[in-house]
Amino acid sequence: MTFDVESLKFNSDGLIPAIAQDADTNEVLMMAWMNAEAIEKTIETRQVTYWSRSRQAFWIKGQTSGHTQELVDFRIDCDRDCLLVFVNQKGAACHTMRRTCFYTSVDEGQEKILMEPMVYAQSFHKHQND
Repeated sequence: MTFDVESLKFNSDGLIPAIAQDADTNEVLMMAWMNAEAIEKTIETRQVTYWSRSRQAFWIKGQTSGHTQELVDFRIDCDRDCLLVFVNQKGAACHTMRRTCFYTSVDEGQEKILMEPMVYAQSFHKHQND
């Protein structure tokens, strides 16, 4: 069956949530938004492309940071209103320079930070401020 992007259920802003998961470890890395054109670009180029709501522009993951996401598999949920992209993640997935955006846990009413920013990212930012 040929994939038709129009068969997906987008929200009123023309967006659909996309969850990025590491293809090797199955670790959930992040969630961002895609529109129809971002989906088409992702499938065509194999470089995961999102839609930035704050910038109102396409966001090719890693284009400026080098922390790219190469598409391995593109999946659609049963209701066709959420996407799951399996990726080869290079570097940090989170803008906080952590491997995943899901680095905070709530345990017995207390928030816990599960991981610190990646070491090379800390030294990169330190030298940027010099």
